[in-house]
Amino acid sequence: MSVFEFFAPGSFGMSMVAIVAMGFATVLMRTSGFWLMAHVTMTPRIRRMLEALPGSIVVAMVLPIVVKGGPVAVLSVAVAASLMAWRGNQILAVAAGVVAAALARALF
Repeated sequence: MSVFEFFAPGSFGMSMVAIVAMGFATVLMRTSGFWLMAHVTMTPRIRRMLEALPGSIVVAMVLPIVVKGGPVAVLSVAVAASLMAWRGNQILAVAAGVVAAALARALF
């Protein structure tokens, strides 16, 4: 097998090149965030924004699923969110949301 065959489109070699390149891109993205934040002055406004970021990311991930999923998704997310607010146990909230979705799909 020649070098040209190893790196031909669709070959094992090109797959490995793609995997290594994406791994490098991932490491670069993650480390560049830390490097960039090292050069930012931490004001109270920036601190509040960073503290609110995880919640906004969760909403950005869940909202499209709820919109596409219809009433079953709304019910399951409501069950999970209310249980999380009441008990504060993430695993219990997720399990209850999954059970609520399964029951709603089985009944409707």
